[in-house]
Amino acid sequence: MNYQSVSRTSAAAGRRARQGAGGFTLLELLVVIVIIGLLTAIVGPRYFSQIGKSEQSTAKAQIDALSKALDAYRLDTGRYPTTEQGLQALVVKPNGEAKWNGPYMQKKIPPDPWGKEYIYRTPGQTAEFDLLSYGKDGQAGGEKENADVSFH
Repeated sequence: MNYQSVSRTSAAAGRRARQGAGGFTLLELLVVIVIIGLLTAIVGPRYFSQIGKSEQSTAKAQIDALSKALDAYRLDTGRYPTTEQGLQALVVKPNGEAKWNGPYMQKKIPPDPWGKEYIYRTPGQTAEFDLLSYGKDGQAGGEKENADVSFH
């Protein structure tokens, strides 16, 4: 076997190896992209509807924690913070509040899951205080993720 025949044989073997190890065709890539798109169209709406439910659950949990802190404040001082003092009275001692034994929250008062402040009023419309969030839309009333979340 001479040098030229070895060279031709190895070149042919290299071409065969490249042909057998080829990449994906354009058609195969398009099929994969279509499948991924269909999965996204099916799963996406279900996933995003769960986010709205979890935000409502988070708001309920935060309102529950805030109401417990308000009850602890009332046990110490004999009354709930005024509307003017607001929820900040749970973290920072209000002026002239001798019996304050806080802070009643370990961290600052969180915003609702939609980034707005919780609404606190005392006296409340139906109880000693109102503690609520107007939901995603920030307006009174609404349905699903726009629904109000309140303590009572």
